[in-house]
Amino acid sequence: MTNETRIRGDLFVISAPSGAGKSTVCRRVLKEMDGIAFSISHTTRSPRQGEVNGVDYHFVSRKRFKEMINSNAFIEWAEVHGNLYGTSYAAIESLLDQGMDVMLDVDVQGKRNISRIFPRAVSIFILPPSMAELKKRLEFRGTDDEATIALRLRNAVLEMRQISSYDFLIINDDLNSAVEDMKAVIRSRRCAASRVLTGDLPILHDLETVTGD
Repeated sequence: MTNETRIRGDLFVISAPSGAGKSTVCRRVLKEMDGIAFSISHTTRSPRQGEVNGVDYHFVSRKRFKEMINSNAFIEWAEVHGNLYGTSYAAIESLLDQGMDVMLDVDVQGKRNISRIFPRAVSIFILPPSMAELKKRLEFRGTDDEATIALRLRNAVLEMRQISSYDFLIINDDLNSAVEDMKAVIRSRRCAASRVLTGDLPILHDLETVTGD
């Protein structure tokens, strides 16, 4: 199905505990699929090594973030690990109206807020294969001290207790498999009748000309 047959794109809400590999999976999917864009969130945290402002996040000061809250710029925002994260409503709507699918990276709290405003949003939770592997990945990343890693693991337990509210679960044991699983979810949504029928399908015009069996 091409962009020309789409009236409006779909929103895919992606959540995962820190260290589960969510960013890596999402980057691969964005690179390998057409017609999908990433909604870049705003955050007050400092960039990690290799992250680029305006590509990975919009890195802003806490003062600027508060100003955006006061001007109702965010569809949702939350404080996570002591940092503020927010999603711009205008950015999402613009992409969806262009017929683009939108991938949105939020925590479980943000997912609840998004689902209330976009009830048709498709939610995906990425799981690590085990807590031991999650701890190993956080340590290997080398960006956090022991206390921060311990906090992230405690938060991971709380987040994973809410996975039943998500539409799809993907276990990121093997990166290639996780990427293919997410691509399959997106493709399945693009084939949903409720979406396909909003497009201009030639066969539907053909049916109008049929007068008998």
